Amino acid sequence: MRRNWDAYLFLAPGLVVFTIFTVFALGFAFYLTFHQWNALEPETPFVALDNYQEMLVDERFRRSVYNTLYFTGASVPLSMMIGLAIALLLNQSLRGRGLLRTMFFLPMVTPFVVVAIIWKWLYNGDFGLFNYYLLKAKLIDEPLLWLADKNLAMPSVILMSVWAGVGFSMVVYLAGLQAIPDELYDAAKVDGAGPWARLRYVTIPMLRPSTLFLLVMGIIGSFQVFTQIFIMTNGGPVDRTTTMVFYIYEAAFKFYEMGYASTLAYALFAMLLAFTALQLKLYRRADA
Repeated sequence: MRRNWDAYLFLAPGLVVFTIFTVFALGFAFYLTFHQWNALEPETPFVALDNYQEMLVDERFRRSVYNTLYFTGASVPLSMMIGLAIALLLNQSLRGRGLLRTMFFLPMVTPFVVVAIIWKWLYNGDFGLFNYYLLKAKLIDEPLLWLADKNLAMPSVILMSVWAGVGFSMVVYLAGLQAIPDELYDAAKVDGAGPWARLRYVTIPMLRPSTLFLLVMGIIGSFQVFTQIFIMTNGGPVDRTTTMVFYIYEAAFKFYEMGYASTLAYALFAMLLAFTALQLKLYRRADA
């Protein structure tokens, strides 16, 4: 350290910020899980495992877990499959493919709040464009309440999230496709493999690292879904779109139950850790 003191000096600002806002914050949040701390009251009585016991019997928490799994199970595979299809198309020698790639990626660089507001207008039951064109095409008889119907709210949010996130999957798969050696395709053609066989036995296996990356990142991101829920549905109707992060937000900043909110946050962390470890284990087993 004495020989490299200047390097530590340059690293110090970042390390200080990381220590205060990440390491200390994580430790303090874990401390809060054993306390009942209302942000409006000075006392923080020790309650042992009461917060964890309350979480296990909390019906709204179970509902938020189900909603999060529903959102994840639908949005992540759809984003990956559509992204792969677009990447395969735009990996061909097409006129204007650079422009097309940019257009498909634009939603990723658009502020998510703006995207959510625009889609909320599109879903509006009175003047939304979706209802307008569906009514004009005679596909529906009356306007649909996309975000107010308990059966349509979550699918509507999923559709918007897939549209916004498919560009990222496309870019990752494009990078993976361009890294596949042409010799593999030439050898497959010599063996008589058609387009579907080359896709199944060459392209998809060679894209496994990209698929694993997108799967892990997609699950982590979808488990933390918040912005579109907050702006488009506010957790409704009747908790049908209340996800885990939104429920944590409500517990902390609506009901000021900081101890319980910290407990919910650690539950989310444990679930993410378990899912990520499982995916990595399955990937290594398949790679062995």
